[in-house]
Amino acid sequence: MITVRRSAERGHFDHGWLNTYHTFSFADYYDPNQMGFRSLRVINEDRVRGGSGFGTHGHRDMEIISYVLDGALEHRDNMGTGSIIRPGEVQRMSAGTGVMHSERNPSPDQPVHFYQIWIVPDRPGIKPSYEQKRFPDDERSGKLRLVASRDGRDGSLSLNQDVALYTGLLRDGAPVEYALQPDRHAWLQVARGEVRLGDETLKEGDGAAISDERLVRMSGKDAEVLLFDLN
Repeated sequence: MITVRRSAERGHFDHGWLNTYHTFSFADYYDPNQMGFRSLRVINEDRVRGGSGFGTHGHRDMEIISYVLDGALEHRDNMGTGSIIRPGEVQRMSAGTGVMHSERNPSPDQPVHFYQIWIVPDRPGIKPSYEQKRFPDDERSGKLRLVASRDGRDGSLSLNQDVALYTGLLRDGAPVEYALQPDRHAWLQVARGEVRLGDETLKEGDGAAISDERLVRMSGKDAEVLLFDLN
């Protein structure tokens, strides 16, 4: 079963410095029917104006993933981490017992376009930690590349939850398939372009919950996707 969540149905706020879309309930956007999918709690698509950003604020008991599409995102936290996240890089921050951090656009004039994703960890009170890795385009072109997993296998980031996150660059309409194990679920998020998923056509910003399917089959041209394999 595939249940599509259209881009236009998401919560949307334009604050001037921040143009944001919420797939699931978040902050001032609340829909009791959109509280997440399995352990996937937040998928926010953000565009931040040059020189602006999120000031220092706190999180706890959440796995937070940042995925940049265009521009750059500067991260700082009270664990002593300071980094710049660029396209092709994935950042994971485990908030655990508590983290203070900030995210800002270091460019004076170019916007940054990125996804922020929250996953509920398998247990509270984890020691906070941070990880960031680059995944080159050739590892994701025409296929799905594992970028985060519970055990950090295949050079992926490690997560404190039974979730596997893949990214893919779909080229020239060639099909890409992913086999779901029994009792597993998936969420597909179209970050860029247009994707054919089964009998559904998904456009940029669309997402789809996938359950009771053994094979996820997709294709696209100049498209970029995020695929979550969830318990």
